[in-house]
Amino acid sequence: MKYAVPKRSALAVLATATTLVGIGAAVVATASTSVAATTASVWLTTPDRNNLLRQQANVVFDGGGSGSTITVNPATTYQSMVGFGASLTDSAAWNIFNSPQRSSIMNSLFGSGGIGLSWLRQPIGASDYSRNFYTYDDGSADPTLSRFSIAHDNAYILPLVTQARSLNPKLSVMATPWSAPAWMKTNNQLIGGSLSDSNIGVYSDYLVKFVQAYQAAGVPIPYLSVQNEPNFSPPGYPGMLMSAGQQVSIINTLAPKLRAAGLTTKILGYDHNWDDTSYPQTVNNGAGSNVAGSAWHCYGGNPGGQSVVRNAQPSKDIFFTECSGTESANTFADTLWWQGRNLAIGTTRNWARTVTTWNMALNAQQGPVIGSCTNCTGVVTVDGGSVTYNAEYYVLGHLSKFVQPGAVRVDSTGFGQGGIENVAFRNPDGSVALVAINTGGTQSFRVAANGSSFGYTLPAGSMATFTWPGGTSGNPPAGRTGAISGLGGKCLDVTNGSTTNGNLPQMWSCSSGPNQTWTLGTDGTVRALGKCLDLKDSSTADGATVQLWDCFGGPNQRWTYTSGRDLINVASGKCLDVRNNSTADGAQLQSWACTGAANQKWTAPA
Repeated sequence: MKYAVPKRSALAVLATATTLVGIGAAVVATASTSVAATTASVWLTTPDRNNLLRQQANVVFDGGGSGSTITVNPATTYQSMVGFGASLTDSAAWNIFNSPQRSSIMNSLFGSGGIGLSWLRQPIGASDYSRNFYTYDDGSADPTLSRFSIAHDNAYILPLVTQARSLNPKLSVMATPWSAPAWMKTNNQLIGGSLSDSNIGVYSDYLVKFVQAYQAAGVPIPYLSVQNEPNFSPPGYPGMLMSAGQQVSIINTLAPKLRAAGLTTKILGYDHNWDDTSYPQTVNNGAGSNVAGSAWHCYGGNPGGQSVVRNAQPSKDIFFTECSGTESANTFADTLWWQGRNLAIGTTRNWARTVTTWNMALNAQQGPVIGSCTNCTGVVTVDGGSVTYNAEYYVLGHLSKFVQPGAVRVDSTGFGQGGIENVAFRNPDGSVALVAINTGGTQSFRVAANGSSFGYTLPAGSMATFTWPGGTSGNPPAGRTGAISGLGGKCLDVTNGSTTNGNLPQMWSCSSGPNQTWTLGTDGTVRALGKCLDLKDSSTADGATVQLWDCFGGPNQRWTYTSGRDLINVASGKCLDVRNNSTADGAQLQSWACTGAANQKWTAPA
């Protein structure tokens, strides 16, 4: 039985989802006292389609339940989430844009009354799911890119992307090329060949121009990869082979050009299957700080490949960026089961910050498509005015409707195939979402959290999301309050006074304003403007990001102020450090092995 089929081959790859958790991924600790939820809300999808993300009766935390126990521990945290979604390919955009149900489809996909998709991966030029092959600079050699234009996308792609962003302002967009313009390649064709090394510079300029053009059209591109599936040369549609060494050279050329253009776009390496863990590690090592991490597809191997790379290189992010379902004898049930366990559960339990399927919408013939899979399925099937929401829609919806951008994955008891496979998240507002799929027969289980529990029975092959309120009780803890000063006499400062989760604090000339007023709480937290100083993803790597986040009292939000004037994070055992020993206004913070140097010394309020 086929669950996910490589668009490159007629052979199915049945990936086995794992529940690997990286060694040293997080440190278990007791958070501050939680509000005991009394009930949990439940949404259910069953393989017979009788329940399609349908809300069920609430369940009560009554201490009951039987069967295996899923214990959710919000104090143990892993990666933060960016979003969940698919791709508005040329074909997908064409299908939606020209449907009389366009408004309804877009609201169902991106609106708060639908599933609120929060992530798009957009092709840069044509892919196999295009009505024709194109790039943004076709024709003879054009090293100055004088012909560059995204006019093709203005007709129906950009209008839908901007509509999606209007429906969900938290949506993020990644962009990926399938091929450079033919004149940049070794074979002078869109199909086959590789990028000529002599054109690495102009290819980098081409990608910068794309990011600039989309930003000017109202679509920022926070993430970018430099080649889709670099280990594969498709025989019937645009693509190009790219060695890990060449990818390193491209990234190291592109990153400075992006910075010089004033763009903050992060570059992701690899963008291919789970079965090659060497390529992404080579790129991460060779590109260093120029690459943010690696992107992954489902057409070979299993999700555990992501953890192999994350455990070897914990400072690098993992993004899951493509997987297409296929038709089978029982397409809906098979896709719900396979994608539920491998994508919703498998990728996220193996560090993925995104979950991405492939085409957002295909027509009744599973196209338009050129030279590729003819039985692949989209999130939605659009046949004129008829619209069908496929299993992909509900798999993504069990995540995106309940797990907000900025949420963090938290610890939950993992079970393998045949059990209640699951993953849990804590949202920025403190609420908890537990996503589960039953990959065995109908079975009862117990969910334990906050010192209580509830029981539930999930039908075979069904998927459910449970949500309940979280947060901490009472007022913030007491503690010493005032400015925290450091290197060069500058003060620790909440950048722009922003309380957005993920805001990066900075060093700034002391002003005694509220954005420089910190409380060293009796619980070990360091707080300003209602947020906590937070070690991102509980990383133990030197150079790990220090950010502001909703307070929950986990070990990555607890700091020890020593008699030697160090601020040491409990999760990592490393010191709060001013990057590059900079005394300039705007200098950034990081976590680093304690050295006793001046850029790690702090004067805290008495």
